[in-house]
This record gives sequence, structure tokens and C-alpha cells, in this order.
Amino acid sequence: MKTNDDSYTAAKMPLPVSVVVPTCGRADLLNRCLEALAVQDFDSTDYEIIIVDDGPSRSTEDIVAEWTARMSRKRLDIFYVANHGPHGPAAARNRGWQAARAPIIAFTDDDTVPTKGWLKNGVAAFGNNVDAIWGRIEMPISATPTDYERDAKHLETAEFVTANCFCRKTVLESLGGFDERFRFAWREDSDFYFRLLDSRVNIVHVPQAVIVHPVRPAPWGVSISQQKKILFDALLYKKHPRLYRQKIRATPRWDYYLIAAALIGALIGLASGNAAVAAIAGGVWGVMTARFCWARLRNTARTRPHVVEMVITSAVIPPLAVFWRMVGAVRFRAPLI
Repeated sequence: MKTNDDSYTAAKMPLPVSVVVPTCGRADLLNRCLEALAVQDFDSTDYEIIIVDDGPSRSTEDIVAEWTARMSRKRLDIFYVANHGPHGPAAARNRGWQAARAPIIAFTDDDTVPTKGWLKNGVAAFGNNVDAIWGRIEMPISATPTDYERDAKHLETAEFVTANCFCRKTVLESLGGFDERFRFAWREDSDFYFRLLDSRVNIVHVPQAVIVHPVRPAPWGVSISQQKKILFDALLYKKHPRLYRQKIRATPRWDYYLIAAALIGALIGLASGNAAVAAIAGGVWGVMTARFCWARLRNTARTRPHVVEMVITSAVIPPLAVFWRMVGAVRFRAPLI
């Protein structure tokens, strides 16, 4: 297996494109991604694959070693870069593009399945005046999805996500790459996109560059654990208030704030023995929470486990989301959003 040492990199001629894939503890998904990357409709000597392991593990290293050996006859270079963390996907992508030999960097994730024409169509879009492109993402889900699956499918309509984008290395260098303060897989791609927009580079959408992004199975209550990511909305808003309001959320989550305030009011009423306050605040909390739950259940699976999950998590999410928004506001010295 090749490792990305400076002597090897310096000895090789530049390639048209380098593919950077961050990974962390998902060797099985990485194996599927590498299988798709290895059969691209692109000369195997004209691209390299750089796997950045953000939580170095023997299983991931073994997968990369296996693919390196398998592709040696085709002279497709595959590198394993250990990024002793976890530091997050932003940091992992930085390690990847910094080690790359090509002038164009293609980014995807370890849980994607690039179509055969992905690289060819992406690279072909780079004319003299094109600095970055973003392709199309397909997320197949069932006709009656869960709330988690329906929410994940929104990635199909998102602008410039790092699961499917290409960028000139010179642009990455000028911007300093990804902001490593974004420690989770959340908003780091929006931040990079907004900085591209602010720098007025030429960005093109190429729907012919297709990545399939299967929705991963999720544990019960996954929406609760995902709320912690919201703290990074504060950092994104602090850096790009105008673009955040334009492209992420036009107004604050007043419904969440109202639900949280009503819940606090009901608890205060109970604790102080004020039955009227407890009843009024509790009623507001109940009505608003039921409304939120119904919005999540609409056009989704109505199986008993899913309905029970939606009822319980709908009671937890708004106050928890407000808490993490407050944490983000304090940590990044940003306004509440």
C-alpha cells in the first residue's frame, strides 16, 4: 500500500485530478465507495485516490491496502493518509487536498457510490474560466420513508455539498481550505461554498456528474443525537450572516423557542404551585409539540415504531435544539439564531 510521503509525491508527474475521500470507522462503506471509484470511465493513470482516515484503524488501512494491490496492474494510485483524530471531515479533507498531486481536487464521502461517468463529467466541465463545480446527488428512498430518510433526501437539492464537488487546488490554497473549527459533518461545506461565493470565483453546476448517496440505516432516536450539530450554525451565521439568511434559514426557529419557553413556563408553574400558569404554558407546549410531531409524520411511514419515535423525539428536539443553539452562540460569540 502506498502512503503519502513527500519523496514519492515529488517524484511523480502531476495528474489531471485527485479524488479525496475522508473516512472514520466505516470500512465497509469505504470498500463500497472504492469499488465505484476503481471503475470510473477515466484513464486509471490519470487520477489518484487519497483516503484520509480521521480515526486511524487497522480495518480501514487493510481495506485501502487490499485495493492498492488490486489496482496495481491498472496503475491506479491509492494512498492512505492517517489523520490522528478524530478532527472532523473538514480537517480530513484539508489533509487530503494538501497531499494531492493534481491541479483539480474531486471530493466525495466514504458512504457514496460515484457513478462511472462522475470523474469524466466533472473534469470535463473545467474550462479556462471555471474554478469549482458541484454535481448531482441521488438519494433513493422508499415511497413511505421515515422522517430521517425524508430529511436526508434534502441533500439532493442542496447547493455545493462536499459529497460531490470539484475545486482547483489553487483556489483551495488561496482560501486556506476548509475551516477546521467545523468539527462535525455539518455546515463545513456551506462555509466553504459561501467563501467561494465571497471570493467571486466561477462556480458551475454539472448535473451530469452524478453521485449516488444511499441513506444509511439509522438507530432509534437518531434525530436527538443530531441536534448537537446545530451549534455550528452559530459559527456559520457569524461568518456569513447574509448568505446564511439567504440560503440556510430566512428566520430564526421561533417555533422551537416558543416550545422551549412554554415548557420552562409550565415547569416553573408546577414548581411554584401556580396552576394557572402551569396549565396555560403546558397547553401551549402541548399544542405546539403536537403540531411539530404531525409535520414530521406527514407523508412518512406510519408503522407503530416510527410513530412512537416521532412522538417521543418531537417532545425532546425543540428544547434540545435551543440548548445547542445557545451553546453555539456562547462558544463562537455569535447571536442566537
